[in-house]
Amino acid sequence: MEPSVPLLEAVPAPPPRSPWTEAWRRLRRNRMALASLAVIVLYALVTLGAPLLPVHPYAEQVVAHENLPPSLRPAGELMLAARTSYLRRLAVAEGRAASGRERQELAAMARAVRADPVHRRHYLLGTDSLGRDMLSRLLYGGRVSILIGLVGTITSMVLGIILGSLAGYLGGAVDSLIMRTVDILYGLPYMLLVIILMALFGRSMVNLFAALALISWLTLCRVVRGQVISLKHAEFVQAARSMGAGTARIIFRHFTPNTLGVVVVFSTLMVPQFIMAESFLSFLGLGVSAPLASWGSLVADGAGVMSLYPWQLVGPAAAMTVFLFAMNFLGDGLRDALDPQQRT
Repeated sequence: MEPSVPLLEAVPAPPPRSPWTEAWRRLRRNRMALASLAVIVLYALVTLGAPLLPVHPYAEQVVAHENLPPSLRPAGELMLAARTSYLRRLAVAEGRAASGRERQELAAMARAVRADPVHRRHYLLGTDSLGRDMLSRLLYGGRVSILIGLVGTITSMVLGIILGSLAGYLGGAVDSLIMRTVDILYGLPYMLLVIILMALFGRSMVNLFAALALISWLTLCRVVRGQVISLKHAEFVQAARSMGAGTARIIFRHFTPNTLGVVVVFSTLMVPQFIMAESFLSFLGLGVSAPLASWGSLVADGAGVMSLYPWQLVGPAAAMTVFLFAMNFLGDGLRDALDPQQRT
């Protein structure tokens, strides 16, 4: 009798993966995008956790510590060394030895440095012209710059998605009204309009957010409108309409998820644009008001003294440059990951 052959068991098919899971899988293969994501997360953690870090208050001024270079040595030692070097050079230039008054001055400064605990501070990135800690101002300035980028991007996303969806789905007079408004606003000089608004309504965070987000939604509105026009005759939209779904439900439950990939990629590229726009306004004196600071205002302040105190420019410029590059690399990685043509 022949041995019975066991029947082959049916192997269950693997569960289908969602488009977002596939996009994350493709994004993980992009090392540059992953590294950029890690840099952005690190920036967010450090800037948001700035009040918990052992840094000096960003607005506290210690006039005696003005323009100190970056160092691991205490501020008092740097002050004493700088004053000693200055008096020595002065004596050499005048062809004489150090006078008794100069030696007494140095001795008094040495006693003050030992007695006052403020002079035992350490400034890893140096200080500015008012004796404020550059590291602290860099961290808190990053909070302001990233907040400006996020608020402006979220505002443009909300306006762009809603108006673009309405224009593409309803069409007709609504589409003509919205798109003609977009065309008119496109014709206005954007930065000049922002400067006029800031000059009329004053320098404040709210006015800055409103001015930057005023016409930033125009491009996103056109992109969403094009996506909605290509989707509004799809079968799932016809099925939702036949079941009695209203315009708001179709837009937010059907159109928005299908256009979210384009919106996410576009948003990652808009954050650097808002940060750069705020930096430009800071160079014109229309940026963030003191004592608050942003990366743009710190770069503007450092550019005026870069020949004498280069650390006041290098730190903010390097921090802003790394963040902007990381956002652009992440945007490129998301664009490739969410591209339907990349799916296998």
